[in-house]
Amino acid sequence: MTKFFRLRLIFAMFWLFVSHSSKAQTKEFYLTLENHVFTPSELKVPADKKVKLIIFNKDMVAEEFDSFDLNREKVLFPKRKSTIFIGPLKPGNYEYFGEYHPNSARGVIVVEVKDAN
Repeated sequence: MTKFFRLRLIFAMFWLFVSHSSKAQTKEFYLTLENHVFTPSELKVPADKKVKLIIFNKDMVAEEFDSFDLNREKVLFPKRKSTIFIGPLKPGNYEYFGEYHPNSARGVIVVEVKDAN
């Protein structure tokens, strides 16, 4: 084995370890879209952490998740789960809505600082 090959192998192993560790620490939060309504309509997530938002569209039609506050948009296909990564975010309220049913498909993500106690 050449020195260059060993160095590349060590780097690859380190990268796999780091990437696996960071994925394991990403918390998952869930939303459901049913009858053009997001549930829960208020979702609390921790501040300064990247989170994985999993949305299950139980409706028979597609919807588009939109949020100007989060700078995200994603088509939610019928009867399927979709994933959106958000954060790290500062404490506050971040609104979102369904583009095709904006009057009923609405919600807010509340980013909170968790108490250390």
